[in-house]
Amino acid sequence: MANRILVTGGAGFIGSHIADAYLRAGWRVWIVDDLSNGRARNVPEGASFTQLDIRDARLADVFAEAGGFDIVSHHAAQVDVRVSVADPRRDASINIDGFLNVAECAVTHGCGRFMYVSSGGVVYGEPDRRPTPESAPKRPLSPYGVSKLAGEQYLHYYANQRGFEYAAVRYSNVYGPRQDPHGEAGVVAIFSTRVGSGTPLTVFGDGEQTRDYVFVGDVVSANVTIAAAALPAPDTLDARAFNVGTSVETSVNELAATMMRAAGREVEVRHEAPRIGELLRSSLDASRLRGLGWAPAVTLHEGLEQTYRHIMAQEISG
Repeated sequence: MANRILVTGGAGFIGSHIADAYLRAGWRVWIVDDLSNGRARNVPEGASFTQLDIRDARLADVFAEAGGFDIVSHHAAQVDVRVSVADPRRDASINIDGFLNVAECAVTHGCGRFMYVSSGGVVYGEPDRRPTPESAPKRPLSPYGVSKLAGEQYLHYYANQRGFEYAAVRYSNVYGPRQDPHGEAGVVAIFSTRVGSGTPLTVFGDGEQTRDYVFVGDVVSANVTIAAAALPAPDTLDARAFNVGTSVETSVNELAATMMRAAGREVEVRHEAPRIGELLRSSLDASRLRGLGWAPAVTLHEGLEQTYRHIMAQEISG
């Protein structure tokens, strides 16, 4: 019998790539997505798809009908920092209550390993050290960061009190094909669209703020690696956490210049006032993940080129 994986948020940017990878590996794939952000066209052929909010009690039916899962890859979330600040209760409803619904179903119906998507871009806040290791202080500066960290803390409880098997993957700024222009990494999709249409790029502040941009294909390989790895005992919150990033800081100015080189055309760059509360610098130390044999394989230029081509093809096809 083929192994089974549930990907929540599997019609979305990253989740759909995860689903693709496991289908290629011969797994049976279930996807749950309410399509509030995901797109039906991202659901791969061969996956069993249920349009459902992760807060819905009917989620238990998906688990029961499948007979449990070898892996639950939990990508469904409210991911916009600005939304979390404007409406913390909405953020908590999805990222805490929704998460708990998924986790409780996994505990009740069986789950070999729960892969929880956290965020290395927000749980550390403005870090003292870069690249930032998993053990760095957790100082989230937004409700989104708080809710993501809360999910890790719940899983630490589940592991120690109920024997639940899990790993927390703390993504840096993921970009690539199928990306929507939401969140901080969404700047890649925005820049791609604007360069393609010849529209000026908007850079907030001086453009020297940095992020750690990691290509979605490398994020998929990281997930597959962690899901199959022998993991340490969950003695501390960070014991089962893995940063997923390149450990390289790229400024917004560098990103704009590299995007234009990848696209083979230039547009005007305009600067506007800085955004209040924006992190100044961020990059993740992925040494722990590299110790499992993983390494990013796609350079920023290559990844931007692939992303640009994908977005332009989507624009042409409508």
